[in-house]
Amino acid sequence: MQRLGRVEYAPTWQYQEELLAATLAVKTRNRQAEDTGAAPESTPNYLLFCEHPPVYTLGKSGKPEHLLLDEAGLVAHGATYHHINRGGDITYHGPGQLVGYPILDLENFKPDIHHYLRTLEEAVIRLLAEYGLTAGRIAGLTGVWLDFEEGAPNPRKICAMGVKCSRWVTMHGFALNVNTDLSYFGYIVPCGITDKAVTSLQQELGREVPLREIEDRLLPHLAELMGAEIVENAA
Repeated sequence: MQRLGRVEYAPTWQYQEELLAATLAVKTRNRQAEDTGAAPESTPNYLLFCEHPPVYTLGKSGKPEHLLLDEAGLVAHGATYHHINRGGDITYHGPGQLVGYPILDLENFKPDIHHYLRTLEEAVIRLLAEYGLTAGRIAGLTGVWLDFEEGAPNPRKICAMGVKCSRWVTMHGFALNVNTDLSYFGYIVPCGITDKAVTSLQQELGREVPLREIEDRLLPHLAELMGAEIVENAA
């Protein structure tokens, strides 16, 4: 696990791509080793924690018109925009938001992308329970929500998710609104959803919460649910 701090989006995306490529190269060598009877290599697993300066990202299945700012508007708000290769529609990343990028070989865990997404959601749900917040899922909508029960008056998303998976190796991940400036979500149709709100831990609790505290509290839930030991490395 690496804590990258506040980093620009583009180089972090490139770093993920490099880790993904290195892991896929190991898997390729292991397939070749099967033909010769050689022992396979272990594939690595990574978890990156960071926050970004203001940036909008559009998934490969998203609609560009869900970004409501033109180039001048992006500049005026100090934001950048990237069309990327994860699933999902448009979302916002910015200061005060914990972004997690697991680059995992799911064949080391459970090769099931839906199970993986539900596991990430569950880790966040358990984390929020520590702050007295009851969070959950809404059928058909990936991510973590408050007032998620059917018929609840004000469903609002607190954590967005979008991943890419290549030969069972994941990249991209989740974005948890901790102390996020939610006004930036007003310039997009978040995740393509028009009838539900976005919230943050700060808004729900009425106080700021240190990002490092959230990282430290989330890690044990991820470790338990994934059945993994998390080792911290310098970035």
